[in-house]
Amino acid sequence: MAIHPTADIHATAIVSGGAHVAQGCIIGPYCIVGSEVTLDARVHLKSHVVVTGFTQIGEETVIFPFAVVGEIPQDMKYQGEKTRIVVGKRNRIREGATLNIGTSGGGGVTRVGDDCLIMGGVHVAHDVTIGNRVVMANQAAVAGHCVIGDDVVIGGLSGVHQFVRIGNGAIIGGLTKITRDVIPHGLVQGPRGSLDGLNLVGRKRRGVSRVDITALRAAYQALAQGEGAFADRAQRVRDETESDYVREMTDFILAGSDRSFLTPS
Repeated sequence: MAIHPTADIHATAIVSGGAHVAQGCIIGPYCIVGSEVTLDARVHLKSHVVVTGFTQIGEETVIFPFAVVGEIPQDMKYQGEKTRIVVGKRNRIREGATLNIGTSGGGGVTRVGDDCLIMGGVHVAHDVTIGNRVVMANQAAVAGHCVIGDDVVIGGLSGVHQFVRIGNGAIIGGLTKITRDVIPHGLVQGPRGSLDGLNLVGRKRRGVSRVDITALRAAYQALAQGEGAFADRAQRVRDETESDYVREMTDFILAGSDRSFLTPS
C-alpha cells in the first residue's frame, strides 16, 4: 500500500493493502478502496463510494456517494479474467453510477476520457470507450463494447445497444433507444432513435465556424437525399468536401462497424 502523507482518509474508510493513493486525495466516510486501485492526485471520493478491481482514477476526478467503479462486468461470459477500467482526469461521477471493468473478449479495458459528467444512476458497461467532455444524464445506460466520441451528450433514461458507435459531437435526446451507429454531430431523438438533423447548436457553442456549419448542413442534405446506398453517398460527399468536420462525418460512415447506421429521416 502506498498512501501519500497529504492524503486525507476518513477514519471509517477502508483502504486495502496494495492500493495507491496519491497526494491531495480525499477519501470520505465509509468509502471502500480495493487493493488494485490507483487514485491519482487530488481524487475526491465523497462518501460511501466503492472503487474496486484493477482500476485507475485520474487526477481531480470527484466521485459522489454510492457510486461503484471497477466491479466485475454484468456479462455471463466473464470468468474472472484480469481486466481493468481507466478513468481520466477531472471527471464528475455522480450518485449511484456504476462503471464496470472490461472483459477478455472485448479488449480487457473500459475507458473514460477527461472532463466528463456522468450523472446519477448512469451505467457504463464492460469494454466501453468514452471520449472527452461527454455528458451522460441521469439513468442513461451504455451497453458493452460501445464507443462514445468526444463532446457527446446522452439524455436521461436513454439506452445504447452493445457495439454501437456514437460519433463526436452528437446529441441523444432523453428516453431514446439507440440500436444503430450515430454519425458525428448528429441529433437523435424519439423512443426509437430517429436521426432528425444535426447538433448545430452544440457545434456553434464549441466555436465551429459558419463555413463549417454550412458545409455540415449541405453534407447532411446530400446524405439524406442523394442517389445510391448510404455509403456511396458518404463517399461522394467525402470526395467533394474541404471541411474537416464533414470529412470526420464521412470517414466515420465509411469505417467498418458491427452495427448499421441511423440514416437521415
